[in-house]
Amino acid sequence: MAVTIKDVAKKAGTSTATVSKVMNGSYSISSETVERVEQVMRELNYHPNQRARNFARQSNKTIAFLTALGRNTGFQNPHMFEMMCGIEATLTRKGYSLIVKSVEESEAPEYVRAAIEQKEVDGFLIHASVISHELDAMITEHQIPHLVIGNPSFESNLCWIDVDNKHAGQVAAKYLLTMGYQAVAYIGGKEEDKISMHRLDGVLSILKAHDAYLPMSYLQYGDSDCDTGYAMTEQILKSKTRPEAIICANNYLAFGCMRALQAQGIKVPEDMGVLTFDDYPFSQILSPQLTVVNIDVYEMGEEAGKLILQKVKKPNMHMQSYITYPAVIERASTKKHI
Repeated sequence: MAVTIKDVAKKAGTSTATVSKVMNGSYSISSETVERVEQVMRELNYHPNQRARNFARQSNKTIAFLTALGRNTGFQNPHMFEMMCGIEATLTRKGYSLIVKSVEESEAPEYVRAAIEQKEVDGFLIHASVISHELDAMITEHQIPHLVIGNPSFESNLCWIDVDNKHAGQVAAKYLLTMGYQAVAYIGGKEEDKISMHRLDGVLSILKAHDAYLPMSYLQYGDSDCDTGYAMTEQILKSKTRPEAIICANNYLAFGCMRALQAQGIKVPEDMGVLTFDDYPFSQILSPQLTVVNIDVYEMGEEAGKLILQKVKKPNMHMQSYITYPAVIERASTKKHI
C-alpha cells in the first residue's frame, strides 16, 4: 500500500496541514519541524505526486529570471552568474526550479504576459536592464509576483533590491583614510554608469568630510574597459602632484590602471596604492593582488530567492530596499601610508 500524507503526519506527530506546508516551503513552519517532517518522508520513502499538487495549487513551482544575455556575457558580468547560483540554491531548498530567459527590454512584457496566461511560472526575477514603463504598468495592474534585481532607472511601484553602491564608495574612502592615504584619485565609467557614479558619490562624501585632497585632475571618467583605465591613469599621472592612491570603479579599469603604473615604473603599493571594487575577474590574478571593496553577490542571490518566494505567497507585499553590506578584502596593493 502506498504511503500517504496521513502516514507522514502521524509518524512525525504533526497535522497533514503542517506536512503540506513543509512540502510547499512555507516560512511559517519552524526549522525543527521541517527537519522532522523531511526525515520521516525519507524514512517512509514518501514522494508526493508533484504534478497533481501543482495542478491543484495552479503552481509550477518555477521562477523565471529575465535578463539580456549574449556572447561574452559570462566574462563581462560574472557577478550575474554568481547571483544566479545563490538564487538557484535558495529555490531548490524550497522545492522550486529556476529558469533563465534571455530577453531584450522590448521583449520582456510579451514574455511575462504569455508565461502568466499559460501558467508556466509562479513569479519573476527581473534584471533592471530589461525593465520598461510598459512592463512596470503590466506587473502593477495584474499584481504579478516579481522582484527586480537593481533599482529601476525611473520612478515605479515595482519591488526591487539593489546594492548600496554609494555606501560601498564610502567604505573604500574610509579604508584608504584609515591607512593614511590623503591624496586620492578616482577613475570611473561614464556619467550614465550609475554604479560608478554612486560609488564616486560615496568616495567624495567621505573625503570632503575629512578635508582630504582631491583636485579635479584626479577625477577621470570614460568607458569601463582596460584600455580606458590605462589612458585615464596616464592622465592622472600628468597632474602637478601625483596622488597617493587610486580608486578604480571596477576590475577592468583597475587592470588598465595597474598596467599604466607599471609602464611608468611606479611600484604598487610602495609608490602608490590601488583599490578597486568587486573580487572578480582580475583582482586576484594581478601582481600585486588588489585590495577590494567586495559585495557578496551569491548572498544577494540567496536573499533574492527568499524574497521572490515571499512575493509568490503574499503578492501584496511591497519592498524597495538596498541589501548586503560591502566588506574590504585587504591585499598587497595597499599598505599603511605614512
